[in-house]
Amino acid sequence: MQFMQVITSLLLAAFAGYIGAWYFGALEGNFALLLFLATVVTGVYWLGERFYFLPQRRKAAQALEDAAVQRRAELDRMGIQKVDVDAQEAKSRILMQPWWLDWTAGLFPVIAAVFVLRSFLFEPFKIPSGSMVPTLRVGDLILVNKFTYGVRLPVIHTKIIEGNKPARGDVLVFRYPPQPSLDYIKRVVGVPGDEVAYLNKRLTINGKPVPTSAQPDFLEQESMRYFKQFEETLGEHSHRLLNNTDAPAFVQGVTNFAYRENCRYSVEGVVCKVPEGHYFMMGDNRDNSLDSRYWGFVPEGNIVGKAFFVWMNFGDFKRIGPFN
Repeated sequence: MQFMQVITSLLLAAFAGYIGAWYFGALEGNFALLLFLATVVTGVYWLGERFYFLPQRRKAAQALEDAAVQRRAELDRMGIQKVDVDAQEAKSRILMQPWWLDWTAGLFPVIAAVFVLRSFLFEPFKIPSGSMVPTLRVGDLILVNKFTYGVRLPVIHTKIIEGNKPARGDVLVFRYPPQPSLDYIKRVVGVPGDEVAYLNKRLTINGKPVPTSAQPDFLEQESMRYFKQFEETLGEHSHRLLNNTDAPAFVQGVTNFAYRENCRYSVEGVVCKVPEGHYFMMGDNRDNSLDSRYWGFVPEGNIVGKAFFVWMNFGDFKRIGPFN
């Protein structure tokens, strides 16, 4: 048992060290991998507890109880009625789960439930920037449906069950193509085969202008500035978007991305042909969004899931609810 205490202490220290290094920026963390490893490790301890450690403790407790019964019988034969040893208390101490199992096997059901929920059903995210304003605000805590577009294995992201294809207007969380360890959230504007044009701040898909209608100006609380607001209809989705009349139409700071030859840039904006297996993404805050106009297309394999619900915003409880 001393050996198991040492091994458990080292494992817990390794997990704590990894989390600490991640928190302080010493390394780039991977929460999905960390959760997977925690599930595996605690699962091994849980199996060990169920099929070895607990039976061993029960066996020892039973042996103690049998010895106590035999001793009491012998004392009774000797005429001694008072016994100064509480066998029941000693038995309880033997059956008690040691700390190194309490912190591993004891946590397995909770960790396993979180792992399954997060990997295959719903995953929470926090909106860190204003690229999706007015649909999503900084500080919104959202839920992402992990099975709408198919079920993927955690960590390696291999699809094992097919699902629906992303549609124009869907709000997606995906792994950022230039740095897949980062998660981004944008709206699907173009699906495979589409020709997407964003010229002079007007969106056109396959030669047809996307319907928009003017809305009251939007007041951004952080900058205390008003921006032009429109309602746009993409497929079955209607959503609000912002335009900054002071921002230029041309795209600055374009990187060298895969299939860049499919895009043509000009002072009016950009025109792109979406390749097979890829999607063209844009933020609803059109002049304040680092999206496919700058770093290219999102491969189907990078999709995490469909964002659909704000479950909390500690600064504004009215934000709670579904969104388009």
